[in-house]
Amino acid sequence: MSSKVFFADMRAGSRENLFGKISRLMREAGLAERLAPGDLVAVKVHFGEKGNHTFVRPIFVRRVVDEIKGCGASPFLTDSSTLYPGERKEAVSALACAIENGFAFSVVGAPLIMSDGLRGQTAVAVRVDGEILSTVSIGSEIVEADALVVVSHFKCHELTGFGGTLKNLGMGCASRTGKMQQHSTVAPKVAQKFCNGCTACLKSCAHAAITIMEGKAHIDPAACVGCSRCITACLQKAINVQWNESSSLVMKKMAEYAKGAVAGKSGKCLYLNFITQVSPACDCYGHADAPIVNDIGICASSDPVALDQACADLVNNARGNLDTALSSGFEPGGDKFRGVHPEIDWEVQLEHGEKIGLGTRAYELVKI
Repeated sequence: MSSKVFFADMRAGSRENLFGKISRLMREAGLAERLAPGDLVAVKVHFGEKGNHTFVRPIFVRRVVDEIKGCGASPFLTDSSTLYPGERKEAVSALACAIENGFAFSVVGAPLIMSDGLRGQTAVAVRVDGEILSTVSIGSEIVEADALVVVSHFKCHELTGFGGTLKNLGMGCASRTGKMQQHSTVAPKVAQKFCNGCTACLKSCAHAAITIMEGKAHIDPAACVGCSRCITACLQKAINVQWNESSSLVMKKMAEYAKGAVAGKSGKCLYLNFITQVSPACDCYGHADAPIVNDIGICASSDPVALDQACADLVNNARGNLDTALSSGFEPGGDKFRGVHPEIDWEVQLEHGEKIGLGTRAYELVKI
């Protein structure tokens, strides 16, 4: 059985602008049926790294917020801390970055709340009984919310081929421990040449996994639980993730995390993908390269797998842009994601999402 994916193109005029299309898209996709008056609704967005500009525009998110308020519910914008050092490694810097990128209350009309607390460790273990993982670590505010509206920028990704709703759910709703679980099976490593023995990591570790020997930090893999607090505690950026998982395994774990993010919210979720400024890499970078296709439109669905499949097809059916990171698949129907990241089997995330019951790859595209 197929799922409906509602699609609005980028055309606009005096009778209906793009904001009006967003409203109509959400209504057609059944927003009102998924929310009850008084619901606390987590609007999961990507706040964008400083220097990046391809994340979904805050003024578009404002229209999403307004539609949720129109149903009598109470929305809040949320994102999670990053696994790596950067502008969004903990709540204070992440929220400052979000506001600098335009996600201020005066713009979006909703408060900003980090889903995983001050340091990315406020989480709930959610049982998923997946093929790979039995439990997943999801940010507490995602779990506590009554409903979930996920607003994603659909683009290429260097690890998963593309990043859309499944990635925004799986990676974006996970705690730092959860992100570590998806990316690596080994303890973080210390670059000895950068370590100055300041002991900040030692103080941050709650599991006595770090010692200082001869003025340098050392991590005991047997004692490390993979919480990754030491990574952001290190001001020298000497401690880093060992990215040792294959992309296919990461995508399968990511799909199982996505299932954990929506657990307990049956009939209470809606997903939107903005197929705009389709960049060659993730919005987590402090830059954004030229889009590989022209802007296509916005899609919405209650099925995250069908939504991402439809958006992948829309991108691949478009004509690729010359003078971009795209190296093959320029013709309509060509594989744009392999044209940028040829080694990534991007279909894995869709296949596994369908396999574990998160949704179906079969869809009916309904143009509004």
